[in-house]
Amino acid sequence: MDANQPKQEHLLALKVMRLTKPTLFTNIPVTCEERDLPGDLFNNLMKDDPSTVKGAEIIMLGEMLTLPQNFGNIFLGETFSSYISVHNDSNQIVKDIQVKADLQTSSQRLNLSASTAVVAELKPDSCIDDVIHHEVKEIGTHILVCAVSYTTQAGEKMYFRKFFKFQVLKPLDVKTKFYNAETDEVFLEAQIQNITTSPMFMEKVSLEPSMMYNVSELNTVYRDSDRSSTFGTKTYLQPLDTRQYLYCLKPKPEFAEKAGIIKGVTVIGKLDIVWKTNLGEKGRLQTSQLQRMAPGYGDVRLSIETIPDTVNLEEPFEIMCKITNCSERTMDLILEMCNTNAIHWCGVSGRQLGKLHPSSSLHLTLTLLSSVQGLQSVSGLRLTDTFLKRTYEYDDIAQVCVVSSKFPAES
Repeated sequence: MDANQPKQEHLLALKVMRLTKPTLFTNIPVTCEERDLPGDLFNNLMKDDPSTVKGAEIIMLGEMLTLPQNFGNIFLGETFSSYISVHNDSNQIVKDIQVKADLQTSSQRLNLSASTAVVAELKPDSCIDDVIHHEVKEIGTHILVCAVSYTTQAGEKMYFRKFFKFQVLKPLDVKTKFYNAETDEVFLEAQIQNITTSPMFMEKVSLEPSMMYNVSELNTVYRDSDRSSTFGTKTYLQPLDTRQYLYCLKPKPEFAEKAGIIKGVTVIGKLDIVWKTNLGEKGRLQTSQLQRMAPGYGDVRLSIETIPDTVNLEEPFEIMCKITNCSERTMDLILEMCNTNAIHWCGVSGRQLGKLHPSSSLHLTLTLLSSVQGLQSVSGLRLTDTFLKRTYEYDDIAQVCVVSSKFPAES
């Protein structure tokens, strides 16, 4: 085509509009004191204004809804909806019309058209309408590419397209912390912060565990058969506010006794977060699989199964220990008990525990007493493998509160 030749006008017009919820109209109040020159003029005008709240005219937020004036913000996890219309602005019939809508992200190109069928003809002042939806799963720049092809009455094939660029922002900042308990339990703390400029209604924050764990959420308080959230009755998360959600994961019974398997498990599960914005627009985020650092139990693991919370001074009490062989070889173990300044063991030290096969466990009930009040650490257990002549030391394996015998310990 000659560069000096005028550009041919298209017979069809393409219009694209993002579909979003309306917003509340904001009115700037103008007031003055009664002794000023205008007197009650401004106040009376605001009372007659249909956009203000009756009885609260000086509040900026009105009762009326307004349509969005710009594209607005789109956040990760929300659904992007758009209305696409192709209108025949000419006075002739257009044939073989095809409308295609693609969404280009930094990693992929997605076809969003509800139908790719060719429309046989489009009469003057007629239009083809389509509504597209897409759940946004990537942050960064997105480009909506709308392409239209058609044939004129003269048989000439025409084609044009338009580009609409928008940014997808991150709505939440999620941080996680893991705590490995003395048993096989794992505690997950999830810190969720609202980094948008408007409050969110937190509809659901749950943890979907991996196949080896059962989960129980610790964000609910039970009182006399009543169940209430630890965050109170208001489930709104204000801008820049942060909440901590706590979950406890326990190994399923079929995996609990397999020490070697649980030892190497690093994948815990993923968080599922559902929220709503001011006017009910829904958003959802799922994190990737959360991973923790696998606890280093070593060849032999000693854990406390039962221990009283409070004991009396200089009175014997019992604890139950669990010893697990986490290695791939059989061990022949000897138990030694060493007294500390506060904790004294009752019984025979240096006794034989016998052979313990790989991934096997044994339970021991031990007796001890404390000679010092306060919060005391249970220490001084030693396990020796006679096969390799290797000794494993266990200190600070649990804590117990020691009180005076004048104030009996609670059961």
